[in-house]
Amino acid sequence: MKAKYILLFVLPLLWSCTDNDDDYVDVPINFKVPSNFPPLVYDIEKYPITEKGFELGRKLFYDGRLSLDGTVSCGFCHEQQSAFTHHGHTVSQGVNGLTGTRNSPSIQNLGYQTTFMYDGATDHLNLQPIIPITNPIEMDGNFSRIVAMMNGDYEYRRLFALAFPGKPINTENMLNAMGQFMVMVTSSNSRFDKFRRNEPGGILTQDEKDGYTIFTQKCSGCHATDLFTDNSFRNNGLAVNPIVNDVGRYRVTLDDADKYKFKVPSLRNVEKTKPYMHDGRFRTLEAVLDHYNSGVVSSATLDPELNKNGNLGIPLNASEKTKILAFLKTLTDNQYLTDKRFSEF
Repeated sequence: MKAKYILLFVLPLLWSCTDNDDDYVDVPINFKVPSNFPPLVYDIEKYPITEKGFELGRKLFYDGRLSLDGTVSCGFCHEQQSAFTHHGHTVSQGVNGLTGTRNSPSIQNLGYQTTFMYDGATDHLNLQPIIPITNPIEMDGNFSRIVAMMNGDYEYRRLFALAFPGKPINTENMLNAMGQFMVMVTSSNSRFDKFRRNEPGGILTQDEKDGYTIFTQKCSGCHATDLFTDNSFRNNGLAVNPIVNDVGRYRVTLDDADKYKFKVPSLRNVEKTKPYMHDGRFRTLEAVLDHYNSGVVSSATLDPELNKNGNLGIPLNASEKTKILAFLKTLTDNQYLTDKRFSEF
């Protein structure tokens, strides 16, 4: 397969021969769309990605000063080694030890997604950080205070001047930079990807191939394409949590047909993202498969894929479960999990 490229920025490229920032012209980053991926959704012509824009976005992602108490950064709940999830936490934890109601979703391949958050509260990646930053349980940040902090910080003043020359340090440019960072956090080099692209290292065992076949037959209706999500919202038959009655997509649309529907998550790096489901109720992948095999609960909005002719769930025998699990582990991308470009230091 031939790789597809998108040129992000069409400008004469000028490099300085000195370390003086006054002589520096920001360098565009050419974003490579993997040949086994669908087209990019994020508008990189309108929001080009540059070296300093990305660097600024990474600094913001890991800065606890965006939160009320100065300790909770975006990276606090999105740890790289756990595919940018909050490892070991059923639901996310925020400022002052407060506990949220949802499990932290993975940050990966967001530039290919059409909506964000479990309930699709926003459809633009640059606007997504507003939700956790201002949420009183998560970061409880205040943008006026954040902008004042950045204006008073030498490194922020330097990076903003390089990434957005002649433009102010404000919320819009801050969110633009965070969007650049999140678009770049891409997972596309798992063993499965190499198998799909016929690259060295892309060898699957027979059990893994069988698991892929079973997965394609029984799971790909929702976990579609090599992104392993169709970006839709579905009710997957979870019993309602009596303590936290999370109605999912309904919170956004107020449409009864959307009650208990949540965004279909990508299964990339799923081996590293436990616990599972929007509320982290399942500790293992085996428990997830058991749910689909025998734990689906009927309701008015249950996805039709899980209720065919009155038969709930997805029938899976022990051998099929074993092979699906073997396949899912081929989606682990160690390059993404350890890439220094995405880390705090």
